[in-house]
Amino acid sequence: MAAPALPPLPPQLKSIQHHLRTAQELDKREPVVAYYCRLYAMQTGMKIDSKTPECRKFLSKLMDQLEAMKKQFGDNEAITQEIVGSAHVENYALKMFLYADNEDRAGQFHKNMIKSFYTASLLIDVLTVFGELSEENAQHRKYARWKAAYIHNCLKNGETPQPGPIGMEGESFADAEREEAGSSSVHSGATPSSSSTYEANNIPTSNYTGIHIPPGAHAPANTPAEVPHNTGVTSNTIQPAPQNIPLVDPSLYSAQSAGEVRLTPEDFARAQKYCKYAGSALQYEDVSTAVQNLQKALKLLITGRE
Repeated sequence: MAAPALPPLPPQLKSIQHHLRTAQELDKREPVVAYYCRLYAMQTGMKIDSKTPECRKFLSKLMDQLEAMKKQFGDNEAITQEIVGSAHVENYALKMFLYADNEDRAGQFHKNMIKSFYTASLLIDVLTVFGELSEENAQHRKYARWKAAYIHNCLKNGETPQPGPIGMEGESFADAEREEAGSSSVHSGATPSSSSTYEANNIPTSNYTGIHIPPGAHAPANTPAEVPHNTGVTSNTIQPAPQNIPLVDPSLYSAQSAGEVRLTPEDFARAQKYCKYAGSALQYEDVSTAVQNLQKALKLLITGRE
């Protein structure tokens, strides 16, 4: 079922254009993530301007899109239950971040990995729909945006980027997005190509020497933001890479409740979140992440400690 088309994006709502374009790109392969991208855009747009006629008209049509998607996927618990939806979006964002980070650390610099870094940062924005970002996710967002700009500008200037976290001041996304707009414009009319540029004031200017980012070696196999066009490779020729499955903590086999362990509602919520993360990881056949989260849930429930 096609979502209702959007009118042209009012200039006042320019800051949500990339989240809307990401939603459109993910409509077919990740409709749940696409739904939450639109929900984030809707909530953000309402805070920016919901009173002027053009903004009110645009947001009304966007609301129609959300209602249509909710009706279409109403039986999906990732839509009906926030904790499942949060785990699903976070898992996909981390999947894209780790793919890009893996390519970066291997010295494989290309447009798809740049886009993966930036899209991961947009999806971490979307996680604010479910509440305040964790410190780790906030750090990942800053790093991913900075890396996307840094690598793009290096390639544009004929320089070789340095892999991994390094000291580098903020970069401009404008040139990168102008080029991107030429090849992947939003057909719904939501994002006019004439204004399709990254927001330069959102670019971090921190020095990233020594920042702790998980090594890309932990990235799940085959996780690009997009399959490159015209590669001649079909999906049935891609073989899954072997995964390193973590060993089960032997202490869990003999662990017993330590006497008067009393689990708080917060403990139960954290255990449930770990289980949801594990379920979401299994959707991507990421056994390692699933095992790690299940072990965390078991340890918390048995011992009352994480």
